[in-house]
Amino acid sequence: MKLLKEFKEFAVKGNMMDMAIGIIIGAAFNKVIDVLAKQVLLPPLSLLSDDVNLENQKLILREATSKVDEVSIAYGKLAEVFLDFLIIGFTVFVVVKAMNRLKRKAQDSKDTTVSTPKDIELLSHLTELMEEQNQILKTLKPSK
Repeated sequence: MKLLKEFKEFAVKGNMMDMAIGIIIGAAFNKVIDVLAKQVLLPPLSLLSDDVNLENQKLILREATSKVDEVSIAYGKLAEVFLDFLIIGFTVFVVVKAMNRLKRKAQDSKDTTVSTPKDIELLSHLTELMEEQNQILKTLKPSK
């Protein structure tokens, strides 16, 4: 029963929904990156290499016969997947960098162009009140 209770708390807090949305967006993003790599970036690369289709490049270790299958190392496919990885990595880097910039801007209590989150606003008011209180206490403290 404890496991069921923990799962319910996990689902209700929104973590599960955030994760599901992230997975769905990630799957759609993967399709975009796949087309970008295969249809946009790899064709010009194949022109640079005398119209060699990079995806089909492989090092054949053993030729196929009627009794055995071909054994090969598909280094072209590796290059394609590596290019996908670089595109995804760079895109995630740019998105995280932009999100961090927006987050820092939102947490700046002196910036009036962005509405400050309520918790940050309350903490800044609390800090101001504590500073006022300290000033009052310093003035009330008898001098020795």
